This record gives sequence, C-alpha cells and structure tokens, in this order.
Amino acid sequence: MNLSGPFIKRPVATMLLSLAIMLLGGVSFGLLPVSPLPQMDFPVIVVQASLPGASPEVMASTVATPLERSFGAIAGVNTMSSRSSQGSTRVILQFDLDRDINGAAREVQAAINASRNLLPSGMRSMPTYKKVNPSQAPIMVLSLTSDVLEKGQLYDLASTILSQSLSQVQGVGEVQIGGSSLPAVRIELEPQALNQYGVALDDVRKTIADANVRRPKGSVEDAQRLWQVQANDQLEKAKDYESLIIHYADGAALRLKDVAKVSDGVEDRYNSGFFNNDAAVLLVINRQAGANIIETVNEIKAQLPALQAVLPASVKLNLAMDRSPVIKATLHEAEMTLLIAVALVILVVFLFLGNFRASLIPTLAVPVSLVGTFAVMYLYGFSLNNLSLMALILATGLVVDDAIVVLENISRHIDAGIRPMKAAYLGAQEVGFTLLSMNVSLVAVFLSILFMGGIVESLFREFSITLAASIVVSLIVSLTLTPMLCARWLKPHTQGQENRLQRWSQRANEWMVGKYATSLDWVLRHRRLTLLSLFVTIGVNIALYVVVPKTFMPQQDTGQLIGFVRGDDGLSFSVMQPKMETFRREVLKDEAVESVAGFIGGSNGTNNAFMLVRLKPIKERGISAQKVIERLRKEMPKVPGAQLMLMADQDLQFGGGREQSSSQYSYILQSGDLGSLREWYPKVVTALKALPQLTAIDAREGRGAQQVTLIVDRDQAKRLGVDMDMVTAVLNNAYSQRQISTIYDSLNQYRVVMEVNPKYAQDPITLNQVQVITADGARIPLSTIARYENSLEDDRVSHEGQFASESIAFDMAEGVTVEQGSAAIERAIASVGLPEDVIAKMAGTADAFAATQKSQPWMILGALVAVYLVLGVLYESYIHPLTILSTLPSAGVGALLSIYALGGEFSLISLLGLFLLIGVVKKNAILMIDLALQLERHQGMAPLESIRNACLQRLRPILMTTLAAILGALPLLLGRAEGAEMRQPLGLTIIGGLIFSQVLTLYTTPVVYLYLDKLRHRFNHWRGVRTDAALETPL
Repeated sequence: MNLSGPFIKRPVATMLLSLAIMLLGGVSFGLLPVSPLPQMDFPVIVVQASLPGASPEVMASTVATPLERSFGAIAGVNTMSSRSSQGSTRVILQFDLDRDINGAAREVQAAINASRNLLPSGMRSMPTYKKVNPSQAPIMVLSLTSDVLEKGQLYDLASTILSQSLSQVQGVGEVQIGGSSLPAVRIELEPQALNQYGVALDDVRKTIADANVRRPKGSVEDAQRLWQVQANDQLEKAKDYESLIIHYADGAALRLKDVAKVSDGVEDRYNSGFFNNDAAVLLVINRQAGANIIETVNEIKAQLPALQAVLPASVKLNLAMDRSPVIKATLHEAEMTLLIAVALVILVVFLFLGNFRASLIPTLAVPVSLVGTFAVMYLYGFSLNNLSLMALILATGLVVDDAIVVLENISRHIDAGIRPMKAAYLGAQEVGFTLLSMNVSLVAVFLSILFMGGIVESLFREFSITLAASIVVSLIVSLTLTPMLCARWLKPHTQGQENRLQRWSQRANEWMVGKYATSLDWVLRHRRLTLLSLFVTIGVNIALYVVVPKTFMPQQDTGQLIGFVRGDDGLSFSVMQPKMETFRREVLKDEAVESVAGFIGGSNGTNNAFMLVRLKPIKERGISAQKVIERLRKEMPKVPGAQLMLMADQDLQFGGGREQSSSQYSYILQSGDLGSLREWYPKVVTALKALPQLTAIDAREGRGAQQVTLIVDRDQAKRLGVDMDMVTAVLNNAYSQRQISTIYDSLNQYRVVMEVNPKYAQDPITLNQVQVITADGARIPLSTIARYENSLEDDRVSHEGQFASESIAFDMAEGVTVEQGSAAIERAIASVGLPEDVIAKMAGTADAFAATQKSQPWMILGALVAVYLVLGVLYESYIHPLTILSTLPSAGVGALLSIYALGGEFSLISLLGLFLLIGVVKKNAILMIDLALQLERHQGMAPLESIRNACLQRLRPILMTTLAAILGALPLLLGRAEGAEMRQPLGLTIIGGLIFSQVLTLYTTPVVYLYLDKLRHRFNHWRGVRTDAALETPL
C-alpha cells in the first residue's frame, strides 16, 4: 500500500492541506503565552495565623501543633512544615503533584474549622490560607517612595489604590505588600502615671474600646419622611483619642493624654522597607497560572502613568524589578537559535544534493512541520518557554530527516533514469515503513517521559509532547507534501548536464562510499574484534556515568540576586537596621548592580531581612550572576552579629513545601525529642562548616534569644485573688502591641494599638512598674506576686512533619557539583554519629536531585524498553529491535565523554539529550536494517550481502540526517547570550553523542545484525521453524 499515492496525484489538495497546517500553527503561535519555563503546579497551601505578643514557643505549642494535627489527617500531604516566630505562625503544606489544589484547599479550611476549639481564645481572627505556587517567581516589584509622606501612609496608598487596580490587570494573580503596615492610632502608656492615678491597663483598654464603636443605629420616620440615625461614635485620628476621659481623680477628669502618648503611626513598628537609598513600600506582583508574562508586564507598565497620576505629587512609583527584559532576551535568543538551526540544516541538504530545486523541498517541509506544532502546543495549553523552544530547535534536525530520506530515495531513482513521477511513487513506497518505524519509535522515546511521574514528568512534559508533535507532523508532511513536490519539482536525470556543485557532490559521495566500503569490508572480516568494541563501549558507558560530575539543573542567570540577612538570635529591630544598611550600601556600590530593594522585620522576625538585587543586563556587566555573588562575598565587610547570604534567583525553585531558605540547598534535622535536637544540631553545623565543598553556610548560632520568664508565686497570687489569666492579660496589654479597637473607613479598616511606652520595654526591670488588680480592687505591682528570670530561648520554632526541626542552608563551593557536595555531607554526618531519634535529610534542590538521581537509570531503561516494544511490534521480530538498540551505547559514550572532557556536569538537561540521542541514533540503524530486510525479501540476497548493500546505499541519507542533527544542535552549544546556560548542556550532549556514535555504529550495526541473524537462524532451526526472509514481513 502506498500512502503517498493519493497526495502525489492531487497536488492542489496537498498544498492546501499544508497551507491549513501553517495557518493553524501561525494563529496558535500568536495565542501562546510566554514564560521562562513550563508551568509547574506544585500544590502548596500556606496557612497563616497571628497572635500579637505571643512568644515563638507559645505560637508553636498553642497554634502550630493543633493545626498540624488537623492537617495531618488530610490525604495526599507530601510534606508539612511550620515556623513560629514572635506573634506569628506559618504552616506550609505541599501535596502530591497529582492532588487537586482546590479540593485540598477545601479540606484545609475544614481542618482549620475543626481545630477552632483548640486554638487560643485571644486570637482576633481564625487562621487563613492561600494557594501558592513556589516554583513561580514574581514577575514585577514596584516601590513607593516619598520625601513627605510617612511609610504608613505609603502602605495605605498601596493597599487601597494600587493593589486593587493592579489586581484587575489581565494576567495578574496576587499582589503582596511589604515594607511597612497600615496606619494606626498608637497609644503608648506611661506606667508611672497610671500607677500614680490608680488606673489599670485594662481600664484604659476598655475605655478606648467602648469609646470607638461602629454599630447600626436604625432610623426614625414620620408619615412623609425617614431619617437615618447616626452618632459621633467613631474616633478616627489620634487627636480624637487624646481627650478621652479614662478616670476621675478627686473629682477631676483624667484624660488619656495625661497618662499616654497618642500618635498616628503604624500597626507594626518592626517592619521597614527600602528601595536603593530611600525608605519604601514594596508591591510584589505575581502572575496567574498560565498567564503570558510579557503581555501581563506590558499591561502593568501601561497602567503605571495612570496610577502615578492618582497618587499625591510627593509620591514616586518606581520599578524595582521587572522579569520581562531577561525573558524577552532569552526567548529572542532561542528564536534566533531556531532560525540559525533551520538555515544550517537546509545548507546541509543543499551541499549534499547540490541541487537548488531539491533543496527547496526540505526547506518547505521544515517550516510546515515546525509551525504546525504550534497548533498542538496551543491545544495542550503550553507556552513559549526555554524548554519548548529547545524542543523546536532540536526538532529542526529531526523533522528534516524524514524529508531527506524521502527526497534522497526519490533522487536516487531519478539518477537511475526513472521519471520523477514514477520515482516519487516508487521512492515514497519504499521508505514509507522506514519512516513509520523511525518516527513511531522516536515518539515512544519522548512519550515515555510522561509516565515517569514526579518532577521530571512535570518539568519536561511540554518538551516531550512538543517534540513528539513535531515528529508526527513531520511524518505527515514527509508522506504527503514531500513526495508530491519531488514528483513535480525534480527534473529527469540527464547525464552531463549537472552543475558544478552537483558534480562535486556526486564525486564526494562516491569517494565517501568507496572509502566506507573498503573499511566496512575489513570490519566484516574481523567481526569478533568489532563486536568486542561494542562490549567495551558498554563498559565505558557505565564507568563514565559513575565518574562524570552530576548536578540537578544548570545554574541560570536571570539577572537577579536574592539576599537574606540573618542577625544573631534575639537581635532587636533597632540594632538590626544599621547592619542591614551596611549590606545595602555595599551591594549597591557594585558596578554590576542596577538597584536594590527589600525589607526588614515583619513576619520574618526583627533579626531577619530580605534583599532583591537587580543586575544590569549581561552585556553591560560582562560577568555572570554567580561571578557577581563571588565578588560581593569577597568585598563585603564583616558585620558583627549579622551575615548576608546571596544566591542567584532561579526560574525554578524546589522544596516549596518548606519555609523559604537563604540558599538553594538545605539540610534538615528533626526529632521528637527537642533536647536531643538541641544537643546534636551544633555538632552537625560544626561538621558541615569544616567541609571545603560547602560555602555560605547559614545556621543558627548560639542557644537562642534573650527571654524574660515571669515566675508567679501561685499561692500568694491566690490569696490576693489574682489568677494567671489576669497576669497574662496585663502583660499582653503592656508589651504586645495589642490591637484593641478598629477604625472603619470607606476604603479600609485601621487599628488602635496599645502598649507601654517603648522606653519601658527596653529592660526587664520595668516589669516591676506594671500593676495588677487584686480581688478587693487594690492595685499591686507584679513584683508582689512574681519574680523574673533571664534565660535563652529560641526566637523561632520550626516543625517538620509535626516534629521539632532545625535547618542548615548552604551553597556549593565554586566547581563543586550537587553530587560531590551531597557525598561530602553524607560522610561528615556519618562521622558525627547521630542517634536514632535524630533524623537528618537533604531538602530543597539537593533533595530533588537525590530523588531524580535514583530514578535516572530507570528512566533510560524505560525509554529503551518502549523503543524495543514498538520496534518488535512493527518488525514482528524479537531480534531486529536488539540490532537497532545496539547502536545506543556508542551515543552514550560520546555524550558522557564530551561532558567529562570539557568539564561539564550531567544534569536533567543532559538527560534530555540522551533521550534525544536514543531517537536519532536508532533512526540511522533503522535505515540500514529496513533496507537489508527488503533486499533479503525481494531480491533473495544473503544476510552478509544485504546488510553490506544497505549500509552503502543508505550512507548518504545517514550522513545527511546526522549532520543535520549536529548542526541543528550547534547553535545550542555555541550560544553565549541570555538563557545559554540552559541550552548549552543539551547541545554538548547531542553533538558529542552523535559524532562518536556515527563513527562507531556504521561498523558495529552490520556486525551485530549478522551475529543476531545467525542466532535467529539457529534458534528457529532448533524450534523447527522456517527462517525465510519472506516470512518476516513487517507490519
């Protein structure tokens, strides 16, 4: 059956079909979203709870633990971790990758509701949750600065105006605000004045709460009209509260301003942001899932002038970070690489055939196949990203293979004197099954990735389906458009009328065939030696895989750095600020830095700060982001009590089920015994710090933060009618920035915050000035019933899987791979000798690397099994697929040897290259084996004669397809612009593997074919089955 026959007969229909494919692809291309990497949906839910004034230990025991127990009953929870700091708890739940995030969210809300009775009664609101995708970085950060307005006012503008407007932009998902907090009326009480007038803290709280209310009041009406009833029951500004009467002393009114400082401030004074040299409020903008980053950023930028216009004249709206320029540059470079690859592939065809008309045929086939693939990408909801564009670049060398095979076979018949129309029918029919075998088995290789699950399947799903789709479209084009064009564009062969290039091409082909024939004959006479080389190649493969350095993913240069500043435990906000300023100034001085933004305090604690560093374009700075980090580390001055950790921001972040780390790599210790964990954690930190393979180690130093513990004499308190609830209530009123009332506005809600004057919160001795009310109404100092002790306690409490945990963040030293660093850590931990009740494990990128490292051999084996099954079905043979698969070890040696020799690292991108090599190299073997079987079936040749003729006859298309694949990958290897670090490992793997395998498989394949054919004959003779080649008709 000739599948191409109807299309050769109907050229108009064939051209229109190809045009339809192009139109569908072209329209789809314009609809595809743009992103740096494929959308990876890590089902992660973050639960946030707050209890102002509560210590980390109280938050952990009274909030985190009850929530964790409820969440632990939810199905599909992969990891659960929590971090409790002063007044705040954050629980992070990461679910299995196949878990529906919406269903998980409903169960999380149900678990929160179920734990309501177990949570502290003093919580103003129930814990809240949000769905996040930690693998997606923010697309833009804006900053608000002003020389006139306070930061609370800037925060209010960001919250009420900017955040709402930006959230309405198409493609914007979430807008987060940081660097300050909402405006609030702050009441700072004077304990000495209160004691002098005999006023309790709780009396002040109740007075203020009763004086500021906002409740419905109804209406009055007569026969004709209705009046709404209102009252001046809400106090809005600090001056409104100053005159409140809180007590009468000797008949005189005692007003709030007599015992307190009342001012307009912010809810949380331990929160401060900056942009370059100015105080700032930051707006962090995230995109919706699947949104086009470029279009979303462009739409936001278009809105900025209008947003600036509605802000006060003294307020500046600045662009602190923008992901789109780097993404644009990366994708532009990938698109240019694609065009260069297409041009090089077409050049290969032209040089081998020496015929301009013949070269036009694959020139048309390639764009039809590639553009048609965009339609499939759109149907699957894919995006234009680094990996999908890499798939199209590599597809250039693959889709042209089909056109080359058809074109070369038809040209061979024309050169033999057959008319073009008949040659097209005959040539297309001869290679139809060959094309089917090559492409179906190649599709099987890439679709096998979809069954691997986990991170690999999620990350490379778009790559594999895009490449498989281009191969299927190419197969359709090669069986329809290509033979039709050959029948009408190629001229009959006329001896002596060839042009100079054609004559040169023919002479070159004859010379290559002659040299190959001579060497092939020698190899066929020394089959055992050749077969031995194959087994040596297999052994070298295993050895190289063991010794080649391995990593998870290539380090990207996104033009951004992320900085974390860690202060010593218990470091106050006022002490931490100048330390942060030192780091900020030094980073901003670097010539490669464009801008610096960040904030200190907030939910991260007073001794932690975050910094976002935007670098200049790589063409301006001239060095990579990692080199900038190394330079900053060398030049950064030593700041006592604080440390700056920098890492290059990555498009793909792992370990999303845990608290954000200051590095890509982290090591976690967990135990059910907190004492054991505290004993062994410093020993592990010491062991890791001694490793030269690690750098920038971020670990908790010392025992913890300073803590004042109030020891209450319960017997004395009971006699005086004072209970523990009264004690904790008075402490809460005094020291926790307690929110005691709410001010309702048409745009937002604001708080009234009460505490003692900060000068009375600077030393534990001021506890003696706080009074509590006894049963008979007398006021006594706390010192009457209690004493205080100074101690050290954790300033944060972390849980991992409901167990107490501690983490150590680190980076790999220059030139050290993840594999080498992980091995060094394992040796160090083994020397420490941890007890059984302390569990140690890798986290983040290192954990993801370890998981994929174990499964990599199985991935490769799965691809080989898929190819064997497909070829076995197509050829109705157990033996011939083994001959085809015997070509693969040489490709592995070439790829691994290239990586090792050039000092590269084997990553997941390199693994993709190996999958591609499996497909390309076996296509060459199929070209040989399929023709050999045809010669045996139809011309009665012996196996030796048939395989020799097949090798010589298919040498030119094999060389053409291999060279096309090499040149298609060459731009990936040689690229140096944005995104090159992701493409280079793929180009190196493919080119190295193809060059080595091409030299070797031209000789090993015929030898293996003959040995296995002999084995087949013996096996069939033993079974008493005929072995005629005619009986081995493929499907």
